[in-house]
Amino acid sequence: MWSMPGSRTARRSAVAVLAVAALALTGCGGGGTASGGGGDRTLTVWIMEGTNPDAQPFFSELSTAFQQRTGATLDVQFVQWASAHDKFVTAIAGGTTPDVAEIGTTWVGEFGDAGALVDLTPRVQEAGLSDGLVDGLVEAGTLGGALYGMPWYAGVRSIVYRTDVFAELGLQPPTTWDELVAVGQRIKEARPDLLPLPIAGDNEFIVYPFVWGAGGQIATQNGDTWTSGIDSPQARAGIQFYADLALEHGFSTPAAATWRETDVRDSFTKGQSAMIFSGSWTPKAILEAAPDLQGKIGAFPIPGPTGGLAPSVLGGSLLSIFETSDDQDLAWQLVETMGTGDFAAKWAQESSYFPGTTALLNEAARSPDPLVAPFAMQMVDSGRSVPVTPAFGQIQGKKTIAAMMRSVLTGEATVEQATSTAAAEMNEIFASGA
Repeated sequence: MWSMPGSRTARRSAVAVLAVAALALTGCGGGGTASGGGGDRTLTVWIMEGTNPDAQPFFSELSTAFQQRTGATLDVQFVQWASAHDKFVTAIAGGTTPDVAEIGTTWVGEFGDAGALVDLTPRVQEAGLSDGLVDGLVEAGTLGGALYGMPWYAGVRSIVYRTDVFAELGLQPPTTWDELVAVGQRIKEARPDLLPLPIAGDNEFIVYPFVWGAGGQIATQNGDTWTSGIDSPQARAGIQFYADLALEHGFSTPAAATWRETDVRDSFTKGQSAMIFSGSWTPKAILEAAPDLQGKIGAFPIPGPTGGLAPSVLGGSLLSIFETSDDQDLAWQLVETMGTGDFAAKWAQESSYFPGTTALLNEAARSPDPLVAPFAMQMVDSGRSVPVTPAFGQIQGKKTIAAMMRSVLTGEATVEQATSTAAAEMNEIFASGA
């Protein structure tokens, strides 16, 4: 992840200098083309491409409704996820950011720290929305007490399983870690043709539920200082349990030490696995790839060690307003329209993600759909954000946690050795002020 050196004030100043220089060269203004006068106002909006496979009708309907409400038009531009981060960085430096944009949850801290985003806290409070937003997404969008992103949508990871295999073996979804092991052992004994639960080495987001579930932390903050928690006794206990699903219990395959999340999903669609850790957005894709599994799959939350639910990472997007916007009040009207009510519900339904308001999320948790309610329950009860600091983006970019897990799963290092190495690398990045 990109960052600028020095203090937050220095980063803000550096961005401002770059913006002034770029404007002098290009003659461009920041934000959209809002002029403050009636129907000639236009908001530029950047949206990530692919989350909703058929987003054009949604934004056509949104644009019509917004124009009827405000008289303003929307210039919606779709951006590839792969190139989005660099595009934002270039736009921030050049003062050519949009009015409103979809921002990934792990980018908000970085862009907010750079002084590029508007603090939405007073607007959220004035709109009476403070108590109605999903906690984990609010956490992801908050830096230094300022809310830089309105929760829009998110997904969470739970466990997808073969209901036909469970029925055949008389199994029930596990509700503790011991029960998870018992279920895996039963599948291993009775169905040697199936992997009970493959453990992917290149999937950091499934490590965290076990770190948190065991009482550990990814990292802790003391004032402006962050310190890795991945080598604490609690974190190590959770990581050991997770690794032992493969190493001690044999629920996985050695090849999975290099697998990504997509490889795990492929093993399930090919009928090779009985359970997988899966995102809430995945079942739809599984059924499209393997129609013969229709009616044969379900989901259950990742359990806590002795009951309850393990915290699971919220992954999704927030809606942010850029400081360069010429009409921040109008931009907020759009953010509120997209992030609440009918349009929030419609986007969530079309994209197979969950909305960012608690009312809509609680409604999803009551769904009779066995592939919806368990994920929604996990998100309502235990959705959690990764550390909100620009430095954590660099840690993710270096794949520190994935490298840690690969070394454990391949036998190159013990959990104690691997976590010590990972913690040292994390602390070096934290200390650099990235």
